[in-house]
Amino acid sequence: MDETWSKGSWTNGLAEWVEGDTAYLSVAFTWRLDDAYQRAIFYRALGYRVRAGGPALFTRKHYLDDVADTTSETDYPDAIARHNPQATMASRGCPVGCWFCIVPAMEGREFTELPDFPVRPVLCDNNLSALSPEYQDHIVSRYRKADIPLLDANSGFEPRTFDDEVLNRWRPINKGAWRFAYDDDNDGPHVERVMQMLRREGVRPRLIQVYVLIGNEPAAQCLARIRRVIDWGGEPYVQPLMKLNALRKEPWVRFDWTLYQLRRVQRWVNRRHALRGIPLDSYNPSAKTSRLDRSPVFAELVP
Repeated sequence: MDETWSKGSWTNGLAEWVEGDTAYLSVAFTWRLDDAYQRAIFYRALGYRVRAGGPALFTRKHYLDDVADTTSETDYPDAIARHNPQATMASRGCPVGCWFCIVPAMEGREFTELPDFPVRPVLCDNNLSALSPEYQDHIVSRYRKADIPLLDANSGFEPRTFDDEVLNRWRPINKGAWRFAYDDDNDGPHVERVMQMLRREGVRPRLIQVYVLIGNEPAAQCLARIRRVIDWGGEPYVQPLMKLNALRKEPWVRFDWTLYQLRRVQRWVNRRHALRGIPLDSYNPSAKTSRLDRSPVFAELVP
């Protein structure tokens, strides 16, 4: 196996490149649309035709219309590799239909298989375990034949469809973490079952990484989900709820959350302070600019 493979690096949501007389912009996140607008003006001033696409333009369809060609014909095969040259996708779509996710609306609730996908170490399919067993086998076979390790199953597996068969299928090629989402309380029994399965199979906690959505439920429920992941022997990775068409990279403030607490909890977890046993009520991510929020819900619920 070629040991030079890596997980690469991401462009932070805006990729740009030039081919001939055309400049391409691929915008993953809506909060990069203003940057994309300025880049389109720049390329047009240099005499290039500008073509733009990406998920951000699904919810803000006409944002770049006056500076770039954004029609459906601008689709660029394998654009994900422009965001990270080590990334690929073997399928699109997801049948789950989470209300806060753009994938069902943009790609559909039925899978579109891409059987001739380029094999690379970072696999970004939306829901690997919900794919048909036959197509999962096809993906695994492609990796094994290419002798390329799967270093990052980036969007992960669906707890409800992850079982021993799925684990045994993917284990020979998955050299990175096992990723799952814990989006709300209803996911709890399924996440716990999967984590127990992985621990029985000897998977280290560092390689059981659980995306925990916060801000979509009251603070007490979100904090409880974070604690459960730690108690069950895995590592939580917090993602605050975002509006799908947000033009600023800011969480969506709902329920009893504040913007500061959403950011604070995210940093507390993702910088591994929660795993080190540092209590949230004594953690201050930015002492220079913010005072601690002593809201009772946070002081009482976090040890």
